[in-house]
Amino acid sequence: MMNFDYDLFVIGGGSGGVRAARVAAGEAGAKVALAEEDRYGGTCVIRGCVPKKLMVFASEFATLPGEAAAYGWDMSLGDFDWTRFSGHLNAELDRLEGVYRSLLKNSGVDTFDARATIRDAHTVQLSSGESFTAKHILIATGGHPVRPDIPNAHLGIVSDDIFHLPKLPKSVLIIGGGYIACEFACILNGLGVEVTQYYRGAQILRGFDDQARGMIADHMREKGIDLHLGTNILEMAPAAGDHHLSVDGLVPGAAMGASVRASGDLLATSDHHEGPVWVKASNGSQQVFETVLFATGRDPNSRNLGLEEIGIELGRRGEIRVDEYSQTAVPSIYAIGDVTNRVNLTPVAIREGMAFVETVFKGNPTPVDHDLIPSAVFTQPEMGTVGLSEEDARAQEPVEIYCTSFRPMRTAFAGQPDRVMMKLVVSRATRRVLGCHIVAPGAAEMIQLAGIAVKMGATKEDFDRTVAVHPTMSEEMVTMRSPTRTA
Repeated sequence: MMNFDYDLFVIGGGSGGVRAARVAAGEAGAKVALAEEDRYGGTCVIRGCVPKKLMVFASEFATLPGEAAAYGWDMSLGDFDWTRFSGHLNAELDRLEGVYRSLLKNSGVDTFDARATIRDAHTVQLSSGESFTAKHILIATGGHPVRPDIPNAHLGIVSDDIFHLPKLPKSVLIIGGGYIACEFACILNGLGVEVTQYYRGAQILRGFDDQARGMIADHMREKGIDLHLGTNILEMAPAAGDHHLSVDGLVPGAAMGASVRASGDLLATSDHHEGPVWVKASNGSQQVFETVLFATGRDPNSRNLGLEEIGIELGRRGEIRVDEYSQTAVPSIYAIGDVTNRVNLTPVAIREGMAFVETVFKGNPTPVDHDLIPSAVFTQPEMGTVGLSEEDARAQEPVEIYCTSFRPMRTAFAGQPDRVMMKLVVSRATRRVLGCHIVAPGAAEMIQLAGIAVKMGATKEDFDRTVAVHPTMSEEMVTMRSPTRTA
């Protein structure tokens, strides 16, 4: 029987990898090591959920003085200080990274600040020159944002770069229509940036409920975001002349070379262009923007890890193929989180890590449950969703739709036009609530609790039997008596 250096070697120090490592060590008594080539905390803590949500909070203060006036308060708001905010933001991220390191240390996990690759089914090679053997290897390397394959793509930035801008741009073009694109459109608009958004599809937030995403699009336009659907970028180049002038007659600068693509999993950002960018769109417009942000998708961090050489299968986008227990084609190697491109959400990666530990180290085979996962989009207003959209549900079986839209008390009193939406998708046969969709301030908080009921298989009558909390927005979830339509 072979003696291994470790029972488990984890590659990747994000939320999923850290949880799996510390639970395997702290609860299952395994000897565990973890290698991370960048910062501990991964995408969520360092360049995703956490800094983004803090930016959401910052952007929401802009509307407070107008709202406060209706409530008798005399408030004035000065200019937003990006330098002061980003200083606080970086300090908080440093603190959180320290928490992650402490969690690993206190659980007895050996950590290595190095890039790890896989030499064979039981051997990990570090960029520091060390190599270790492990009975099990867990890949939790996450993903990265990608630029489109067009000339001069290096002139734009990606979502990782937003948190490191030396100053806020006066104008930005956001390419994309997913949740990252829409969230940053709302954030930057709230911080005073002139925001234009191009999306090639017919409506933003593809895959979400049509009625909900349509409402979000309407709100974004009302807030001043210049949203163009069915529109894509054709050309981009450094702008010639003063970018504050009219774009009519402007000539783009010289081309800056061929398109820049991901090399391995590291984006080529060293040649990033500083200065305004001229953009030609498929709708015929030509404009100059101070910054162009590509929010056009993410790919798994699986390249150049030595995976295919040892028989691990990769999908079209580089995702590691795994079974329901997160096991790869090499029995000793598992993968969790965004690198598998299953459901790319932080809590899902954590759940996958926990299921891995149950399966491998606690003798309790636990398949990963990806059914009925609540999620939120932090636009303004937020969208919370769990279960099937109306479109997916009615393609599956006959359904009833219960839906209401209204002006919430707080903003209606202030004379603001904001509206919210509450929606239930109900099976006509079983009466189960198949989907719940909320567009409202605080929708993320509401959907977390609604998700429990939907996951438990609650029926519409279960919702009806629940007494409302009054006066709240969410009481509408239990007071909708008659369907608005059937399908």
